[in-house]
Formats: sequence, C-alpha cells, structure tokens
Amino acid sequence: MSQDLSIPLWLMQFRQRQDRGNNSSVLLSREMSSYLRNKDLSSRTRKPVLESPPSSPSSGNKSFRHDRLSRGDASEVESASETQGHTSYYTRRELDSLNKTTDSPSKDFKKLYEEALAENEKLKACLEDSKQDLAKFRLQLDKVTKKQDRIPERSSVFDSEKMEKQVLEKRVSEMEEELKVLTELKSDNQRLKDENGALIRVISKLSK
Repeated sequence: MSQDLSIPLWLMQFRQRQDRGNNSSVLLSREMSSYLRNKDLSSRTRKPVLESPPSSPSSGNKSFRHDRLSRGDASEVESASETQGHTSYYTRRELDSLNKTTDSPSKDFKKLYEEALAENEKLKACLEDSKQDLAKFRLQLDKVTKKQDRIPERSSVFDSEKMEKQVLEKRVSEMEEELKVLTELKSDNQRLKDENGALIRVISKLSK
C-alpha cells in the first residue's frame, strides 16, 4: 500500500492513457520494474551514508587537499626563485659579454684612427718635400732658359743645356704627377679620418 501511495504523477498519467485505449502494458511493466529497482537502489545507498560518520571523509579530503596545495605552492615558489636566479645570472653574463664586445671594437677603431693619423702626417711631410723639390727644379729650369737666351752662339753649350732642359722638364712633369698622387692620397686620408671619427662617436654612444 505504501508503494502505491508513493507512485509518482507520471505513472498515474500513464495508467490513464492505458485506460483510454493505449496498448502499452509491456511498457508499463517495464516502467514499474525500473521504478522499483531505482527505489531499491536509492534505499540501499542511503544506509551507508547514514551509518558512516558525517564529518571524517570531508575533513580528511580537505586536509589532504590543503597539504597538496601547500606543497604545490612551495614548489612553485622554489621553481620561480630558481628561474629568477638563472635569468639574472644569464642577464649579467650577457651584459658582461656585450661590454667586452663593445670595448674591443672601440679599441680597434681607436688604433686604426691613430694609424691613419700617423700615415696622414707622413704624407703631409712627403707632400711638403715634393713641393720644395718642385720649386727647386723650376728655379733651375728658369736659370737654364735665361742662359739659353743669353748665349745663342754657343751651339755645344746650347745642346747640353737643351738636353738638361728636357731632363728637367721631364723631372718636373714627373714631380707634378707625384704631387697629384699625393694630393689624392691626402684627400683619401682625410676621408678615412672623418669616417673613423664618425665610427668612434657611434661606438661611444653605444657603449653608454
């Protein structure tokens, strides 16, 4: 009788549909058997829950979770500190290597700049010497030309002076070519000097 009172509404509706002419007696028996089986299982599962102590499993699970979380947090903190230490170590090492690499090119460029300055000074001295030699040869050429104008009758002397004049003219032309080359070298050295100065300024800015 208690089972009939606890029959749900859907079962009563199902019975009404059966009374109206639905041929579902097989379905009704299946529904009844499944309902009774589910009811029996629910009554069985309630007993161990009521017999067991109410707070011990949940408290044990909570303490177990708390221990796992605390251990996980500690391991995460340790791994984060180790990672930060390795990162700072790598950063310091990279900065040291970068400083070394920036210092060595600056020293090389300073050395090249000093060598270029010394070479430029040498070329300036050579240019001044060439100018002085050219002035001497021109003076000698003027003297020979004046002598040639004064004594036209002396053919032998004229021939020798003519040869000397040709030699001097050739020498003057050679000196002029050398002077042109030295001028070009001077301009090239000045360009190299400007480029080295620009490179040194760039390296000094990068090292800061």
